[in-house]
Amino acid sequence: MMKEIKNIWQAYQQLDFTQNQAALATVVRVEGSSYRRTGARMLVLENGDWIGGISGGCLEGDALRKARLAMAQGKATVVTYDTTDDDPYQIGVGLGCNGIIDVLLTPLDPTDPHNPVRLLEKYLGQRQPDLLVTVVDVRGDTGPLTLGKAYRYDDPTYFGNTFPMSHVAEHNILADIKACLKNEKSATHTYLLPNGASVSLFLEVILPPVHLVMMGGNYDIYPMVRLAKEMGWRVSVVCNPAKVHQSLFELADAIIPKDDGEVPVDAYTAVVLMAHDYETDYRHLRRMLRTPVPYLGMLGPRKRTDKMLTRAQEEGSPIPDEAMRRVYSPVGLDIGANTPEEIAISILAEIRAHFAGRAGTSLRQREKPIYEE
Repeated sequence: MMKEIKNIWQAYQQLDFTQNQAALATVVRVEGSSYRRTGARMLVLENGDWIGGISGGCLEGDALRKARLAMAQGKATVVTYDTTDDDPYQIGVGLGCNGIIDVLLTPLDPTDPHNPVRLLEKYLGQRQPDLLVTVVDVRGDTGPLTLGKAYRYDDPTYFGNTFPMSHVAEHNILADIKACLKNEKSATHTYLLPNGASVSLFLEVILPPVHLVMMGGNYDIYPMVRLAKEMGWRVSVVCNPAKVHQSLFELADAIIPKDDGEVPVDAYTAVVLMAHDYETDYRHLRRMLRTPVPYLGMLGPRKRTDKMLTRAQEEGSPIPDEAMRRVYSPVGLDIGANTPEEIAISILAEIRAHFAGRAGTSLRQREKPIYEE
C-alpha cells in the first residue's frame, strides 16, 4: 500500500495544474469479494493517464471516465460497482468477483489543505501506524464536512485543531480512531450531527512498510533486495561495505557496517541472518535478540540453530523461550525453493504472512474468505 502512495505522490509532484487536472479514486467500501480492498488508490489525470489501481484492471477505465466528469464539475462523488448484479449494462458484471465496491472520486485542488494527496505525502517515511479521516458520505447540511475532504490524525490535539469537532461528537470519533489504531484495521463510521444531518467517515489506518534487514553480504542477498523493493518494503543490509557490489548501494535504502553500525528496529522490522558464517550469525543472533525485533529469520538447517542454542547454554547465558518464539529457523516457507531467487520468494512470503497474522498455507485450504470483512 505504501508503495502505491509513494508512486501517486511522486506523480502528483510532477503535475502542472495549469495544464492538467487530476482526481484521486479511492476504494472506501467493499462488500463481498474484490481484487483490491479499502484504501486502494488511483491518481487519475485529465489526459487519460493513471497511477495506482482500484481493481484488477476491470474498473479503471470506467473510473477514469467518471473521474473526468468529477473534475469538470469540480465536485467529489461516490461511484458504486456491483459485480453481483446480473444487469448486462452494469460495469463489472460477469467478472465473478461477487462484490460491491464504493469508489470515492475526489477532484484535486493543489491549494486545498484537505487535498488527500497532499496529506498522504506526510505518511511517507513514518514508522508507526497513522490514520487518515475521509468524508465518504453526507446527508443534509454537514457544514465544512463535505464529501471528499480529508483530515490527518497525528494526535488528539493536532486533530482537534484541524477537524471541525463541533460538528461531530468528539468522544465518539476519538474513541473510534483509537480503536482502529489499536486493531490496525480501517473502518467507516456514521455520526449524527446536532441539526439532524449525518456524515460517514472512513477511518483509514495506514501502516508503515516492512523494514527488511539482511545481515550478510553474499550474492544471495541481491534477489532478496530486488524483490523486497518491488514490494515497496524498506531494505537495509548489514555487511562489510567494501566487499559488496556497487549496485547494492543503489538497490538498498541503507548499507550498515556489520561491526559497529546501529540497526534500527521497530514493530514492523524483519531481520534475516544470512552471513553463511557460523560465528558471524551467532554474534548477530545474540545481538538482535537483545532488541524487540518481532521476526528474526535464520538461514540454514535447524541443527545449526540448535548448535547455537546449546552454545549459549554452555556459556551461561541461555536464550529464553520467549525470545526464541521470535526466531524462524529454518527461515522461509516450504515451497521446495532451491535457487537464490526461489529462496528469496520463500523468505519474503513467510515475512509477509507473519505481519499479516496468517499461517502461509495454500489458499485452497482456507475456509474463511481471503479478506476479513
